[in-house]
Amino acid sequence: MPVEQLSDTLVASTRAMASAITIKVARAHGVNDTERILNRALNVFHQVEEDCTRFNPSSPLMRTNATPSRWHRVPPVLYRALHEAYDAYDRTGGVFDPRILTTLLSLGYDASMRFDSDEIRPSAGESAAAIRGIWQPRFRAYKRDVWLGDAVDLGGIGKGLAVRWASDVLSARVSDYLVEAGGDCYLAGRAPDGEPWRVGVEDPYGADTPVAILAVSDRAVATSSVRLRHWRIGDQSVHHLIDPRTGDSGGEGLVAVTVVGDDPADAEVDAKVLFLAGSKGIASAAATRAIPALWCDDQGKIRTSDAMAPYLLWERT
Repeated sequence: MPVEQLSDTLVASTRAMASAITIKVARAHGVNDTERILNRALNVFHQVEEDCTRFNPSSPLMRTNATPSRWHRVPPVLYRALHEAYDAYDRTGGVFDPRILTTLLSLGYDASMRFDSDEIRPSAGESAAAIRGIWQPRFRAYKRDVWLGDAVDLGGIGKGLAVRWASDVLSARVSDYLVEAGGDCYLAGRAPDGEPWRVGVEDPYGADTPVAILAVSDRAVATSSVRLRHWRIGDQSVHHLIDPRTGDSGGEGLVAVTVVGDDPADAEVDAKVLFLAGSKGIASAAATRAIPALWCDDQGKIRTSDAMAPYLLWERT
């Protein structure tokens, strides 16, 4: 994949996981070697997509989902992703639950694409009810075998993991870089001007200007938003952020949540969990766990947690 050199920054990009992927390396030394590392990092996203997508019926994930109550030997990337998904499930007390695949399919979310708010998609049947029972997948690390029990969707956590693993590739050789993938990013070290990296928080209503600008160094930023994934089934407005406790699209009163964290995958999970708290519960949920968070409600109002203050350069009023 081509690498572009802009002043003292190298930029490489690709498209994977239904997202534009961009990597920037600041103050690069040894250009040829750095280009090789950049391409290795980009390839992480293609490998995660190949192994973990639910939109290809022949992917390793979907072959495993086809018979989840059997043992399956899976590729290393999928094994690690499934284990991470279970760890996130356990950490959040089941508020993050990848067993929402049946619900997503029942709502017509069966293709990797942007859904317009005016689009009316057919339902595949009645919406799934709340997910019942504790998820207890089993893992055999020495063989990379998994027993899922239920079909799963790795969705957002897969993208967060790809950002993490691409960052691991880069950090072995460079110290100042940015990895961005459709709302999830990791920002290491410093930007080319020597200051922390600046991150614009996208307006969930589609305006060209951001709703806030963050200053971040050695941190991840993740956003859960319904801007690109919301549609209608008859008179019902739905989106892809499913609350496993109800089986319905969650986050009443919210349209987007952005969090800052140490790890891209954990930040992705935290953003979704806070979104599912809804406009009435998010402030308390963020304060309880001291999560740096910024959210936009369905009236267009922007709010932040106290823990976000150190990262907030500018906020739209």
